[in-house]
Amino acid sequence: MNKLWRFNGGVKLSGFKSLSNAAGVKRPPLPKRLYLPLQQHIGAPAEALVEVGDKVYKGQLIAASSSFISAPVHASSSGTVVELKKHIIAHPSGIAEDCIVIETDGKDEWHSSISALSNPDALDLDELRSRISEAGVVGLGGAVFPSGAKLKPTRSIDTLVINGAECEPYITCDDRLMRTRPREIIRGLLLLRRLVNPTECIIAVEDNKPEAVQHLRRAIDELKSEGIGSVSTVRVVAVPTLFPAGGEKQLIKVLTGKAVPQRGLPYEVGVVCLNVGTTAAVYDAIYEGKPLISRLVTITGPNVKHAANYEVPIGTPVQHMLDIAGADDTGGGEQNRLIMGGPMMGHVLPNAQVPVVKATNCILVEPKADVVPTTAMPCIRCGSCADVCPMHLLPQQLYWHARGKAFDKLDHHNLADCIECGCCAVACPSKIPLVHYFRFAKTEKKEFDAKAIFADQSRVRMQIREARIAQRERELEERKAKRKADRLKKKKAKAAAAAASANASVDDQDQASNGVSV
Repeated sequence: MNKLWRFNGGVKLSGFKSLSNAAGVKRPPLPKRLYLPLQQHIGAPAEALVEVGDKVYKGQLIAASSSFISAPVHASSSGTVVELKKHIIAHPSGIAEDCIVIETDGKDEWHSSISALSNPDALDLDELRSRISEAGVVGLGGAVFPSGAKLKPTRSIDTLVINGAECEPYITCDDRLMRTRPREIIRGLLLLRRLVNPTECIIAVEDNKPEAVQHLRRAIDELKSEGIGSVSTVRVVAVPTLFPAGGEKQLIKVLTGKAVPQRGLPYEVGVVCLNVGTTAAVYDAIYEGKPLISRLVTITGPNVKHAANYEVPIGTPVQHMLDIAGADDTGGGEQNRLIMGGPMMGHVLPNAQVPVVKATNCILVEPKADVVPTTAMPCIRCGSCADVCPMHLLPQQLYWHARGKAFDKLDHHNLADCIECGCCAVACPSKIPLVHYFRFAKTEKKEFDAKAIFADQSRVRMQIREARIAQRERELEERKAKRKADRLKKKKAKAAAAAASANASVDDQDQASNGVSV
């Protein structure tokens, strides 16, 4: 029996998983165009390697990493580069970012460099890590941190956690992945195990996914029977279904009892945590030689006719997927509200023209007619928000300080630790949109801090300028004093010389007078 701990707070939510997890994985037809943003990850954007008119093939490198914390971009299908321009991306603000636009040719031809490795287990650790980075693998659980950089911890690791909790309502892409590709997930985990060298490896799955647990355990038994002894260190653990159990810090607490420090990282308590999607992508990169060019995306919602999980090429316009899933919204969002992610932590898309990116795990289609606006009532100070906060925060205090823009007090109450899970808003009897206030406060505080830093830099520059002017004035005064002293010295020397000359003249006269007398 695996001992489990409990994280603070959390809420029970209706899952609505059955809308999309009953059907198997579907593969949609290719869109006419793919829009590939150069930045689909945390860190510096990739640098384009292609130009308009270039012919590209599936899996071909089209944008290279520009720094250590960066990730390359590969063509999701074969076709021709028709534009290098800014295009609207999956961000609530509707901002546009640099994208490579590929007009697909329908052939879906792989690049000649893509091939399976003959003996991937023989790769040394540096080459293994390099291949993962070159394949553009990032965290597919939402953080999209470049995985190659994450797989070089600076201290010893006790536990490697593969996160298959998938606690958000509606989202089932990880569930379907674990059912469809359990062997690939286990083999990918064993590759990661070589890199971080943990004492134990745990695949964590919420207990509302019994089929996924069963498939993973069966895959482990099969690999054991095939003589892969290292798989004996892998355990599949069913964790209680409680939102947000899939949060990195919360899951680590449940599995190990260890608390990741405030503003700290899992490796500080000897843990590395990766998503099951990332683990499968690592398998593809090493065993198949394939870069990360597609991912499972849940297309779901109460009125979606063909809700399911689709293997979607990166760069596919969301509108293309809505048409296929039977949730047409040609009016650009007039009928439906589109959310990328789940209803708790996802964000509303500006329209359906944005492309699917590496971070896209779900497109939730909510009919606007079903979205009933609620009027927030005054806070009654019941404390329910604090009871359910998984980060041990005081949302009520954060709410008041956010309204008053008391940024020093927001710091004191650790606003930066808020993971914006929405538990407080769900529990609030006054229906106050607390997370909206916290997101607003974070943005305002970031701007306030930037202005404060700019003001500090300006003050330092002014102090340096004033010090430089004062130094220059001191040097000028010193030069003036030196010139004055030199002039005085010269004057004294001249006067002394004149006096000496006068004395010499008198002496000569005296001598001359004495000579005449004689």
